[in-house]
Parts: sequence; structure tokens; C-alpha cells
Amino acid sequence: MDFDVLIIGAGITGSAIARELAKTDLAIGVLEKESDICEGTTKANSGIAHAGYDAIPGTLKAKLNVQGSKMMKQLSLDLGFDYINNGSLVLCFDENGRAKIQEIYERGLKNGVEDLQILEKEEILKKEPNVSEQVVCALYAPTAGIVDPFTMNAAFAENAADNGVTFIFDEPATEIQRTSDGWLVNGKYSAKAIINAAGVYADQIHNLVSDEQMTIRPRRGQYFLLDKAAGNKTKMTLFQLPTIAGKGVLVAPTCHGNLIVGPTAEFVEDKEELNTTAQGLSEVRSKAVLTIPDLPFNQVITSFSGLRAVPEHEDFVIEESVPGFIDVAGVESPGLTSAPAIGVMVADMVRNLLNPEDRPDFNPYRKGFINVNDLTKEQWNQLIKEDPEYGKIICRCETVTAGQIRDTLRRSVPARTLDGVKRRVRAGMGRCQSGFCSPKTMEIIAEETGIPLDQVKKSGLNSTIITGNDKEKAEYDR
Repeated sequence: MDFDVLIIGAGITGSAIARELAKTDLAIGVLEKESDICEGTTKANSGIAHAGYDAIPGTLKAKLNVQGSKMMKQLSLDLGFDYINNGSLVLCFDENGRAKIQEIYERGLKNGVEDLQILEKEEILKKEPNVSEQVVCALYAPTAGIVDPFTMNAAFAENAADNGVTFIFDEPATEIQRTSDGWLVNGKYSAKAIINAAGVYADQIHNLVSDEQMTIRPRRGQYFLLDKAAGNKTKMTLFQLPTIAGKGVLVAPTCHGNLIVGPTAEFVEDKEELNTTAQGLSEVRSKAVLTIPDLPFNQVITSFSGLRAVPEHEDFVIEESVPGFIDVAGVESPGLTSAPAIGVMVADMVRNLLNPEDRPDFNPYRKGFINVNDLTKEQWNQLIKEDPEYGKIICRCETVTAGQIRDTLRRSVPARTLDGVKRRVRAGMGRCQSGFCSPKTMEIIAEETGIPLDQVKKSGLNSTIITGNDKEKAEYDR
């Protein structure tokens, strides 16, 4: 299969690059080692659209964070993903930290962050009455927001595919050879240029082609997700001012009304080490109550962890490290916020490299997934008249219908697994964590894809759920 550009990695960064390149007449491919988009760092993300005050001025992080933040609202409207401009606070609980608050305020101004303010205790408690009375002051960033990383990733990938980009799943890039006019990947995919957006595995991809070796260290972050009943504890994203005791954790609402708390920041050796630990979750709990003392941890519905791709230096690595080979590596926080701007930057690099023409028929819009919770009764009834499947509720916790699930399986980048459906329309995201809705969702997946029910997977190649038939086993046991 021949491409002009082959992108390795279908997370938010690779998908954002793919969408930008779809604006050209180049033939674009995306190669992903997992069964779906959003299977790496993107799937276990805080979902924070950072304002941009944290990064060191002059770095790519600082530049791309602020650019991405400014792009987020319009992109969410054009591409139909969930985004809320809720603002953020960096909370200081000690007078000795006031100078640090001033420092990051000035850093934010240098980075071009708009409307930053330093608030005093009374102003903070007026905005967020559940914050600890120990608060002294805070940096207020009204341009910060929250985003659903799953629907954002799906939006970029689908819009890229709708505009001609080819996605290839279940295939890791294991061999990259130089050819007379570009590259050959896995002995069958040719490309004039390669973009390495492989997350925590970006170093391994880089090291296949370059004598200058790269090292990416995976850093694990553990989180709690609390029920929607706890979602009103804060409107804004609440950070803690880093101190000599540590970085602290965030407490933030999600786009869907839950509360997310975390993460830890611990280096691990294994790039698949996604387990949570008693020690890590205990650390999150003990730090979080410094922000909101009465956090209802009895309302936790799940805990999870994700890995961040930490480079050897403090900045993103975005460069043509070998002729025709562009690294987009070390994209840790604020990578999600920066992704749209990274897409533009890398697309410009490719334009300079291959000199493509613009596509006059590029469609910048994508219809988002329907959420029946956002519809009026009249709108929902009309939808049911058009398609009765939207009247069959499959996931009771999140009120997700069969019509919504079928929609995810019919898209240009379709869901293929239970987790793929869950990330797109939230079937299984609620209190019971798919305990009741998964059998019905599996039946719909089997119907839509034509695969046997016992071959429906949770997530990835080796994650089938059904292991046998109860009645057959009972007969065998007799």
C-alpha cells in the first residue's frame, strides 16, 4: 500500500496531524498497533484544556499549549466533541507560596495567556465554596477548560477519514527500511515521509531509523473517578501549587458531570504498566482532601491509571530527525491541549517537505455523537420516530440507547470493541461500570460487525469476554 505520508500512532496527536494533512492532496495513512484509536496515553487522561501558564516561556510546550487552548472552542463546534470553558485555579495554602503564585502568573503573561488574575481567599471561596478554608490565594485562569479526550480523539480521526485518510489497526510498526524515494514499513507500506506519533513507544520507532538513540520514560498517573452525585463539588479545575512536599493533585469536574481526582506521578519501567496500587491511590486521596476536605470518596465508581511519555529533556520533541522522518515525541502534559496546534505545526513541516496542493473539497465539519440526555423530550421523540433504536435504552446508568451504540459502529473510524463503544457514547461509563449493559452492547457489536458473539472483545486482540457456553459445560460436567 502506497502513501505519501504514514503516521505511526492514532492517539490524539497522530489523529490531529492526520486531520491537518487531510487538507492537502497527499495520500495519508495512519498505522496503529492497537485495535482502535485512543488506546494509549489519550485514553487515560485528565481531560484538562490547560490555559498555558505552566510551561517555560520559549518552549514548544508553552507556544503550542496556548495556541491549542485558543483553538479548542471552535474545533469542538466544528467537530462535535465535548468541551467546556470552566476556568481553573492554582491554589496556594501557605503564605510562603505567594511568591510562586506571582511567578507562574508572570510566566503565563509571557506565554500569552489572557485574563490571568491572582485571587485572594475571599474571592476564591466565593467562586468555589467547597475549597479548604486554609487557602491563601490562587492563580485564576479563565481561559482553561475541560474536554472529553475520547470524543475529541474520535472527532479528529473521523474527520480525517471522512476526508480520505486511511486508518490501519492491529499492526505495530516493527520494521522501517530506507528506500530510494522514502520508506518501507513492515515490508508493505511505502511512504515518502513518516511521522512518529507513537506515544510512549516513540523512542522505539525513532531508534529503528536513527543512530542517535532516543529514550522515552513512562510516567504513571493514577486517578479516582467519582459518581455524578459528587460532580457539584467544584465548577472549576482545581490545581494545588507545587511545594517541596510534592506536586499535588487536581480535582476537576468532567464534561459529563463526574469528578476526577489525581494523578500521581511515578516513573515505571514497563510501558504497559497500567495497574493501580493501594499506595498510589492512598496518595491521591490524602493530597486531594487538602483542596476539598469533604471529598466523598465513598462515591468512587472506578480508579484507573495512564502513562505519560516523558522525554529526556523538558520539552516536546518535534523535528525532522532524519530526512523524511519527523518525530513527534515526548508529548506529555499539556499534550492534549496542544494537539490541535501540533497538528498545524507538523502539517506545515510536511508542506515544506513535499510541497502538496491544498484540497478544495476538504470538509472541516463532523457530526458529533448524539447524547439523548441533551435532547428535549420532543427532540428525543422525533428521533425515535425516525429510528426506533433510539428508544431502546441499553445503558441505564448513562441513558445510552441502541441507536447511539449502532452509530459508533457505522462511522468512518468505527468502534470495534466494548471499550471503543464506551469511549464514544459512554455505554458502561456509569455507576455499574458496564456490569448490566455489556451483554446487550456485545450483541449489537456482533450484529453490526458480523463477528460471532464469543469473538467480541473488550479492548485489543486478546480480550474476548465469553469463554464458553454454560449449558454445554453443564452437560459435560454430568
